[in-house]
Amino acid sequence: MRLAANLVYQGAGELARAAETLDYGLVLAPEGYRSDAASVLGLVAGRTERIGLASAVMQIPARPPGLAALTAATLDALSGGRFRLGLGVSNPDVSDGWYGVPFGRPLERTREYVDIVRQALGGAPVTYQGRHFQLPADGRDGAPLHVLTELPRSRIPVYLAAVGPRSLRLAGEIADGWLGVFTPPEAAAKAVTEIRAGREAAGRDMTGFEILPSLPASVADDVPTAVDALRGQYVYLLGIGDPAHNFYCALAREMGYADEIEVFHQRLADGDRSGAAAALPLDFIDNTSLAGPVPRLADRMQAYAEAGVTTLGVMVSAAATSLDGRLRILRGAAEALEMSGVGD
Repeated sequence: MRLAANLVYQGAGELARAAETLDYGLVLAPEGYRSDAASVLGLVAGRTERIGLASAVMQIPARPPGLAALTAATLDALSGGRFRLGLGVSNPDVSDGWYGVPFGRPLERTREYVDIVRQALGGAPVTYQGRHFQLPADGRDGAPLHVLTELPRSRIPVYLAAVGPRSLRLAGEIADGWLGVFTPPEAAAKAVTEIRAGREAAGRDMTGFEILPSLPASVADDVPTAVDALRGQYVYLLGIGDPAHNFYCALAREMGYADEIEVFHQRLADGDRSGAAAALPLDFIDNTSLAGPVPRLADRMQAYAEAGVTTLGVMVSAAATSLDGRLRILRGAAEALEMSGVGD
């Protein structure tokens, strides 16, 4: 198993260079309320030499598949063949509220989207008539989608963010990797089972397939202190949009924390963010993060490796708001991986 560092736009170049020095396998750029993925990765491509780059994730509603293919091709060319295209459908509130794109039939849309992206990255002109995407849309055929970027390799890996069984099987069927969040080791093992089923349905095995969950990380002398440093990040993630549609809330309910999530949202609705943070159980945060002293992080990494994880994402901004704090977490996680004995 290797490590990936989840970047934020502040200090992204410095964080990426540090991760490269520490032998992290990848740096990941998210896309959400604070930054887009492509801009951050363009900067990082020019500041690093060998570390892999991945969007985690570019949101499917945010850009048509032609632009996603062109962006992927550009980033792969700029980085000398180091880019992985991570894609996800986001959630219903963001899809509709930010991009004005209906969320219905997300698996069908994802399948068509990836199909178009792969065709475009193949270098030939693309026409496509699907249920959700039509190229050309109005019958004009004078300028079809045609990516002319000179690519350093024949295939750019595509990773998919997925949560439920059907989406996990789809990732196994059509993608080269899976991006997960809020994933305890036992949930990662279950995800691998579903992904393997998708691979088998497509006539493939798991060879080369990336299993990559990302976890908020906090290094401290004791678990309660480490967990408390993560509460703000959890308030942010669990508070996005309608709680009935929030994927993070759904995962928490599946883990047995439905009552606690209800209390959390009631306090959030009352404007009591500190009370909402306090309502989140310590064991819920602990089970879905890397929290505590370095030896404990090493034990957690062993559990993830045994579950089938190939790369473990370290979210360095969840507990630290300064560059120095994020660098300390990067170094602590690297030390834990070495201590664990499960590194590549």
